[in-house]
Amino acid sequence: MSKLYLVPTPIGNLEDITLRAIRILKEVDVILAEDTRKTGILLKNFEIEKPTLAHHKFNEHKALPAIVERIKNGETMALVSDAGTPGISDPGFLISRACIENDIEIECLPGATAFIPALVNSGLPNDRFSFEGFLPQKKGRQKRLGELVEEHKTMVFYESPYRLLKTLNQFAEVFGEDRRASVSRELTKIHEENKRGTLKELIDYFNTSTIKGEIVIIIEGNR
Repeated sequence: MSKLYLVPTPIGNLEDITLRAIRILKEVDVILAEDTRKTGILLKNFEIEKPTLAHHKFNEHKALPAIVERIKNGETMALVSDAGTPGISDPGFLISRACIENDIEIECLPGATAFIPALVNSGLPNDRFSFEGFLPQKKGRQKRLGELVEEHKTMVFYESPYRLLKTLNQFAEVFGEDRRASVSRELTKIHEENKRGTLKELIDYFNTSTIKGEIVIIIEGNR
C-alpha cells in the first residue's frame, strides 16, 4: 500500500539509527533526501540501494505535486533530512500536510532529534518546555525575543556555531545575564560538549573557545 514514511536519521553517531528505520529504507520505492550526497553516505554504510530524490527547502513547493501524485499512484516513499527527524527545523511539514489533504497514509518513526538529549542533560526543568528552533536572523528577531521575556517554560533554540556568541549576548540583554542556560554541541559525536551556567558564564567561556558543530541552546524560563 502506498504510504509516506518520515524516517529520523542519526544526528552524528551512525549507531543511533534504529533497526526499523533501516528496514523501512530498504523496503520503500524512493527515498526523498534533503541532501542526496549526505544521505548517500548513510545508505552506503547500511548497504541500502534505493533511488533518492532531492527534497529540500528550495524545491519542496515545486516538487510537491509530482511527489504526491506518485504516492497516490502506488509508490511508497521515505523522507529523511540530513540529520534528525524530518519536520523539526527541516523540510517535512509541507509534504505531510499535502499527504493528509490527499488521504495518503503517513507513518513517522521515532528516532534521533537533537534537542531532546540537550534538554534532558541541561539540568533545567524539562517537564514543560517551549521549542523555538532557529530564531529569525533579522526581521522579527527582536520582536520574538521580546515575546519570550515572560515565558515561564524552559526554552529550546537551535543555532549555528558562527552566531552562537551573538545570540548568547542577545539572550543576556533580553533575559538577564544571570539567567541559567546550557549549550550543547557536537551531540553524539566524539567531541560532544555540554556547557552549563549563567548566560554571562557561557559568554565568557565561549569567548575563549573554538566553536564548532551544530548548537542547541537551552534557556531557563522566567522564574
